[in-house]
Amino acid sequence: MSIPSIQRLGGVQNAIAVASERTGIDFNYLLGQAQVESGLRPNARAGTSSATGLYQFIEQSWLGVVKQHGAEHGLGWAADSIRQTGSGRFVVSDPAARRAILDLRNDPAAASLMAAEHASDNKDALEASLGRAATGTDLYMAHFLGIGGAKKFLSAMDANSGRSAASLFPAAARANRNVFYTAEGRARSLGEVYQRFAAKLDKGAAAGGGTGLASDALDAGDPNVEVVLGTGAANGDRDWLASTLDRLKAAQPAAATGSLLRPNPQNARLAYLMLASLGG
Repeated sequence: MSIPSIQRLGGVQNAIAVASERTGIDFNYLLGQAQVESGLRPNARAGTSSATGLYQFIEQSWLGVVKQHGAEHGLGWAADSIRQTGSGRFVVSDPAARRAILDLRNDPAAASLMAAEHASDNKDALEASLGRAATGTDLYMAHFLGIGGAKKFLSAMDANSGRSAASLFPAAARANRNVFYTAEGRARSLGEVYQRFAAKLDKGAAAGGGTGLASDALDAGDPNVEVVLGTGAANGDRDWLASTLDRLKAAQPAAATGSLLRPNPQNARLAYLMLASLGG
């Protein structure tokens, strides 16, 4: 499922490809997830929750993953601004910093990196629990039900795939009736729910220009993946690359300026891609 090269992609797909390369999470899975969650729209917003952005992170999930992984990707200022209370809630005392951190959900580069890191954490936890390699669909179950719910779902499905999913997850079934029940009102089995998510991921990856199945077993990706915008790219895509680092830097509180763009191989590569696409 690794991808030897990706050329002339739009800005969103480029961001996903870079996140895949930097984290080892499969490109097709990340692409399929983004298509399912937001239709590849960086500014997508849910009408019933705080879910926002390419991967529809709710506020607490976003603050948690930025706290854990932000510093690895030049967002140390954000990670340092977030603290976890005794009850487990993530908070930011400075309202301006909190707004800046949450606004990063709408940036394809930041959202893709944090989604990939979150998927990597879930992959490790699921594989340790299940004793087998995780698939893209397994990761999406963790996204949908949380890591505890995914472990429960997948273990139960291994034991009896024909069991009613709604009987095992009544609260989730009430909130997501179309997932757990057919249009006629029949309760779907665990296997049926799983296969529906697999089909959605694969369809999403194909719609976004993916090169393989998003639902399949995950590999580490190709370390030599080439992410190139190309000279024939649309002006909007070049503008996206040219403004990505500027937008992230501008979102920081003034005191944190410079930490995002600290020199490291990853940031140097992003800068190179930007300059190359603009003919620099």
